[in-house]
Amino acid sequence: MRRSSRLLGAIGISLALTASTGGVAAAARAAPRISVVDGRTQAVFSYADAVREHISVETPVDSDGDGRKDLAAVDVVRPRETERGLKVPVIMDESPYYDTVGRGNEAERKRYDASGLPAKFPLFYDNYFVPRGYAVLLVDMLGTSKSDGCPDVGAAADIAAGKAVIDWLNGRAKGYNPDGSPATASWATGKVGMVGKSYDGTLPIAVAGTGVRGLSTIVPISAISSWYRYTRMNGVLYTEDYMPWLAEDIDTDPPAKCASMRQRLHEGQEDATGDYNAFWAERDYLKGTLADVSKVRASVFAVHGLGDTNVRADHFSTYWEALAERGVPRKLWLSQYGHVDPFDYRREEWVDTLHAWFDQWLHGIDTGVLRQPKVDLQVAPAQWVKQADWPSRSLNLPLWLRPGQDGQGSLGLLPARAGTTLSFTDDPGQTEDHMVSDPTAASPNRLVFLTPPLKRAVRLSGTPEVGIRAKVDRPGVSLTALVVDYGEDERLDFYDSAGGVRTLTGESCHGESTTDDDACYRRTETVTTRRPVDIVARGWLDARNRRSLTTSEDLTPGKEYRLTWDTLPADHLVKPGHRLAVVLAGSDADATITDQSSSATVTVDLSSSRIRLPLAAPAAAQDSAPATTMDFAPAPAEGQWRGPKEVVLPRPSRDLF
Repeated sequence: MRRSSRLLGAIGISLALTASTGGVAAAARAAPRISVVDGRTQAVFSYADAVREHISVETPVDSDGDGRKDLAAVDVVRPRETERGLKVPVIMDESPYYDTVGRGNEAERKRYDASGLPAKFPLFYDNYFVPRGYAVLLVDMLGTSKSDGCPDVGAAADIAAGKAVIDWLNGRAKGYNPDGSPATASWATGKVGMVGKSYDGTLPIAVAGTGVRGLSTIVPISAISSWYRYTRMNGVLYTEDYMPWLAEDIDTDPPAKCASMRQRLHEGQEDATGDYNAFWAERDYLKGTLADVSKVRASVFAVHGLGDTNVRADHFSTYWEALAERGVPRKLWLSQYGHVDPFDYRREEWVDTLHAWFDQWLHGIDTGVLRQPKVDLQVAPAQWVKQADWPSRSLNLPLWLRPGQDGQGSLGLLPARAGTTLSFTDDPGQTEDHMVSDPTAASPNRLVFLTPPLKRAVRLSGTPEVGIRAKVDRPGVSLTALVVDYGEDERLDFYDSAGGVRTLTGESCHGESTTDDDACYRRTETVTTRRPVDIVARGWLDARNRRSLTTSEDLTPGKEYRLTWDTLPADHLVKPGHRLAVVLAGSDADATITDQSSSATVTVDLSSSRIRLPLAAPAAAQDSAPATTMDFAPAPAEGQWRGPKEVVLPRPSRDLF
């Protein structure tokens, strides 16, 4: 139950006016204040009458090399009452997309009136929160839209604008009106919450990692915590020459202006080896040279989709773990969707929860949100549960790679006998369709290790770890590991660019509207599909990076090596009667850049090879202990199980919106 707190008066929030004439007169003379009912700020300020202004804030960088410090463009909408003494906190969305792809499911862009003042703010934040006593600031990342400079994709220039605006709001940086006169934020309390999805969510993580004072909370949605991890995994590239491409894609200035920056990005990313270097350390927000999670002062409300094939789920999981180690106040929504904003899959709950979160951290109201379980977890297309943390209470169960029939393998609770081996040859053109199709048939280019059908459901919650002993007949090879659930089921269809939702024609409205900026957005519905197989987790390793991400080291052909790597995280229920599998292969043509000349043969010593699976209690029974083993049912009496023969998986989307 929300509390209309007796503490409200103590923190300076106005109560209802008294009915007496003297009380009304006194209130009329007093400065305007926010209103709180049942632990939530109320919509008492006019959105139509709000102050709208365009400000430029000086940053400490000169990313375009013109000899002047770059100015960040800031569009502000705040209650008119801030002109009469009301001080308000700030919700900020910094983005590189305001004049290119736009924001949100409907790709909204900023619009300005004839005098150059902002008229249309994308997304619902301004419509909803300004009437409740907030200012909303939309900031153009340096090198984009109306800001100066050149985008450097995750490094100093990207970080500079957001941090400088927070400094300006707290009187530590210079701001200018369009006529060049000084602009101050005398209306601001100094407290800031940054929010955004994808690139817009990445910037709050980066800025928080500087330790800037005044940033009270961040809400990163589908956000990057390491640009190295975004473009590659353990030395295996997801994409080539991505950093200069993205810098050019978001920059609408003439190409020559930032050509030298793009050249530095091209040289620094070191695609030839896939190694981690100083370039990537600048763009690492966990233990980087410009931002570091140990400096974070802000609370964090993270949102991510386990089906996100764009910003993969290891971005949230590594960041979440690092925040926990440092005792940072945190909350998580973890869905099965792809690269989707929660506004488009759980709208009413999202608006209410975000409202409570911002009221708590920016207005100092006890909304009760901190007493709720930390994690909202989607366990099925239409089912969410709450739990104390993530991953769930789990243990790592080793399943050993064992021999099976027809040259394939099995998964078991005991290791194979010494000297047992199986081999495969890397095929650079092999797709995941082929890796998971007809799993009991022999193939020269992959190995499939299957359990018998499960007698009881098993829930994976966390990050599986693959560990094999193998020898390779070439100096290097890329390795793929897939954790696969075989069994017919209705599954959330997160693969396409919509990430598991379909946009409808009807709308819902959240906040107040004007002629130029309405608060109404098209509804969505969840899209599911029936499939006989689901890839639960994927992981890749360049064997040359087996010991270090910073240094590539050739293999000695024919020599055995211990090769260990994590897959992406998972939270998945494998149902009774389903079979769990591990697929080992070389190149993954769907997810990675492959070496077209590769044809290395990998021989796996099964007696020393296993996968560790994080097992947890079923999400609907959090008081239960996690499983300590797996129980298998007898094989079907009607004959050998074959599995799906010709699986066709949709190609994953890579759109960074």
